Amino acid sequence: MQPDGNIAATFGDYSVNLGQFSAAAMDRARHLGTGLPIASFAGKSILAREIDALVHRLARQGLLEYRLSSPRDERDLMVIEPQVPDYWPRRAKLGSRDTVVLSRFAYLRRRGNEMVLESPRAGALFRIGDPAIAATLAALSQPQQIGKLDRKALSSNLLLLELLLESGVLLKLDAKGGDGLRVDEGDGNLVLWDFHDLVFHTRSTEGRQANPVGAAFSYASVVPPLPAVRPPWPGSKIDLRTFSSSEPNSLFPKLLHERHSTRDFDDKHPVTLHELAQFLDTTARVVSEWKSEPYFDGGPEVTYSTRPYPSAGSAYELELYLAVSNCDGLARGLYHYDAGGHALVAIGASAQQLQALSVAAQFAMDAPGEPQILITIAARFGRVSWKYSSIAYALILKNVGSLIQTFYLAATDMGLGGCAIGTTDIDLFAKMTELELHIEGPVGQFALGRGRKPDVQG
Repeated sequence: MQPDGNIAATFGDYSVNLGQFSAAAMDRARHLGTGLPIASFAGKSILAREIDALVHRLARQGLLEYRLSSPRDERDLMVIEPQVPDYWPRRAKLGSRDTVVLSRFAYLRRRGNEMVLESPRAGALFRIGDPAIAATLAALSQPQQIGKLDRKALSSNLLLLELLLESGVLLKLDAKGGDGLRVDEGDGNLVLWDFHDLVFHTRSTEGRQANPVGAAFSYASVVPPLPAVRPPWPGSKIDLRTFSSSEPNSLFPKLLHERHSTRDFDDKHPVTLHELAQFLDTTARVVSEWKSEPYFDGGPEVTYSTRPYPSAGSAYELELYLAVSNCDGLARGLYHYDAGGHALVAIGASAQQLQALSVAAQFAMDAPGEPQILITIAARFGRVSWKYSSIAYALILKNVGSLIQTFYLAATDMGLGGCAIGTTDIDLFAKMTELELHIEGPVGQFALGRGRKPDVQG
């Protein structure tokens, strides 16, 4: 809290300015360290509006937790930890005749010495402080009518149930009934997701979780780093160097050896639209289309395509979205690559969203500037999960690896630079494209541009 009325939130070396506030608001804000009741700033007074503004700014930065405490001894029954920046605790209305059941994506797990309830579909994680709550949740593994729940448990847990319902941890069954199983939750696209796949997707990307992502070196003080090359197995060895040709009869080995990641791009000489068209034609364009016979009696006919990179089951579920920052002949913006028509289709994303996407990629690459073209690789998940069980998401990630290697080799062959990026914000992509994250979402990124030539010292 600054003498001039400015309040900042700091975490390590990171600081966020939250704005200027009155002396009364600053005095009230000091209580945020131990807990400030939401009802205390729900009014229309100037002070209430100031505190409300401050609290919402903290919430957007992911710097708030929400305590649900016991009125008797003030111990925490539950603490809500937001996983997305725009989370705010809201209650869904529940009546005595409503029937609820746990989402099939909800799970309880141990985290350190705590028990937490979470779901890849929820915007928050729920830290359980009262063991009785876990017993109530266990009962909700089967559909339960609110009016038939234990009255003692219901009196203390109704607010919690309404918060969980709003977050998607619980689902309400309609009046026509339902057993709470897979087809009762969400749409047809969500039916295609296995539990572990959606957890993996949301917990290995940014946008739907508050955990550290990337090079955090979390275990550097616990476990030594593994060697770059595995120590050889004991036993007799066949030295293959005597069989390798010193002069290969093709240019492909040279291309593989020259491949490297480029993070510094020459913005005075950006990649051109002609080069981009050639790059996409070489790596991702549909070469042919065909149909298969039904896999089983009464089954549907399935359409397929052939493209330059391999894909599990010829699914070719991957789609390319290009965030163009600097391309000679192409306006700045977001484009979808129509692989069948070999065309770019503009998508109306905002300048702020494009900037956020590019800056995040720059940070992830530890690059001096934004990529000239950022290719987000998205997956139409149902294209793979319609056929494959248990391994659908794993197959998609294998396909991403194949496509990224194809990108690298094509860029190297064309004299361009490229760099694979290990993280992506699935929530930001959903907002930019207005696509539900379980229908089509990011699974990889690749920066493309003209690499900057190193300065020659005279």
